[in-house]
Amino acid sequence: MEPRLDLLTVAVPDLDAARRFYVEGLGWTPALDVPGEILFLQVNAGLLLGLFGAADLAADMGVAPEAVVPGGGFTLAHNVVGPDAVRQVVAAAVAAGARVLKEPQPAAFGGFHAYFADPAGVRWEVAHNPGWRVAADGTVHIGAVEG
Repeated sequence: MEPRLDLLTVAVPDLDAARRFYVEGLGWTPALDVPGEILFLQVNAGLLLGLFGAADLAADMGVAPEAVVPGGGFTLAHNVVGPDAVRQVVAAAVAAGARVLKEPQPAAFGGFHAYFADPAGVRWEVAHNPGWRVAADGTVHIGAVEG
């Protein structure tokens, strides 16, 4: 299997609330919106974020509804150009209905970051990591930050 990710599907308890947060609140443009079923958002070159009602995702996977936990054990990450950009993204998320989990602050890795949860409980880290670089071909280079 080739190591790549094309679509990340996240279970949400309320698809309409997720749409209000990402599309109306943050201003993201849907790649495909099927009301009552799923919302696809272009989040990077070649990568879609699918927001799927938790009960519907459980049924699609053939598992019990309690097996699909909205906002489960992961975070999505958004890397930005500097500490002020971290603050701006967090402020925009809060204005759209997010809850701050960790205020913007210096990070143990040498950069600057914060965490918030969207209305469904999906956790996002917003970070400035001076050791993060994306090449023209999309390859990510990450290294230790010199302190």
